[in-house]
Amino acid sequence: MRRIAGIVLAVLLIGGVVAAVVAGRDNGDRSTATKTVRAVIGSEKAEFFADPDVVNALAAKGYTVRTETSGSWAMEGLDLKGYDFAFPSSQAPADELAAKYKARQPLPRPFYSPLVVVAHHNAAEVLAANGLATLDKGQNRGTLKMGAYVEAAGADRTWQQLKGAEYGELTGTLYVASTDPESSSSGALYLAAASYVANGGRVVASDADVDRTAPLMRKLVSVQGAQQPSSDAAFRDFVSGAGNPLVLVYESQVASLLGDQQSAGDLTVLYPDTTANSDHTVVPLTEEGRALGELLGSDPVLRKLAVRHGFRPQGDAAEFVAATAAHAAYLNQKLTGVRQAPVPTSEVLHEMARRARGQS
Repeated sequence: MRRIAGIVLAVLLIGGVVAAVVAGRDNGDRSTATKTVRAVIGSEKAEFFADPDVVNALAAKGYTVRTETSGSWAMEGLDLKGYDFAFPSSQAPADELAAKYKARQPLPRPFYSPLVVVAHHNAAEVLAANGLATLDKGQNRGTLKMGAYVEAAGADRTWQQLKGAEYGELTGTLYVASTDPESSSSGALYLAAASYVANGGRVVASDADVDRTAPLMRKLVSVQGAQQPSSDAAFRDFVSGAGNPLVLVYESQVASLLGDQQSAGDLTVLYPDTTANSDHTVVPLTEEGRALGELLGSDPVLRKLAVRHGFRPQGDAAEFVAATAAHAAYLNQKLTGVRQAPVPTSEVLHEMARRARGQS
């Protein structure tokens, strides 16, 4: 009888536990329960999603996000079955993915970041002395004159031909190191901005435009040799002191470095006077993915965390300006003097990248 009574009591206890769990769920207790969503993201957003504060903010809204990184253009070749969203670094690859997976428009665009060129201070001074850049007095920032730079690149100018570079480590062909334009968004946007300048201030839109600008685009890429597949790797190399003295990265990477109180060394940030913004665009593959993408742009806590990682939230420039006030010596907070170049269609960008990589 005691054994039977014990079994009955155990069953009642288990039933009570199950009932309590179910009741907790029915009462909306989501203190620990979260929905897990899977995503493929650009590498420049990896630190954002890994930030414990971001993880906690998402958990408070009921989400756990599992991410894998990929070049933005390389996402098109991935099998995204089983993922909830893709998060490339610009609108063009996002539009292609949206068409492929029939994602409903509009696509969430929670934040953006302009492209900048990071330079060692001596390199920036040489550029300024030769009319290729201007430096803001007393600051660690300036402007890269894209017209003059594109002309110098087309003429195969070397550092040794520039006054002020005779005695130092600046040698070889003058170029800005960028990522592979066939797989990475920043590399493709570099071609978009440079081709706009080379095409007389007109977006490259036709076969004739591509043909006309292709030789220069080929020079901009071929001089670099092997290119990094992601801007994250290129920026880490620069910060460590390796690689080229001029590197194209996202402003968000610089702002994040400064926000983390890491040493900036002799860093100078050059904003191209003609550039292309990187609109980080979510491609929802499920309704959970869409809800998460919209949350990134609407939740005040997540917007503040995005600024902490250097991104500019859509719709309110004041958020970024206020949060980065301590680093205004490096950042052109209001993007004064920076013109946005229209970005060619995805089809044209693909062809430009292919030709720039030497494929006929």
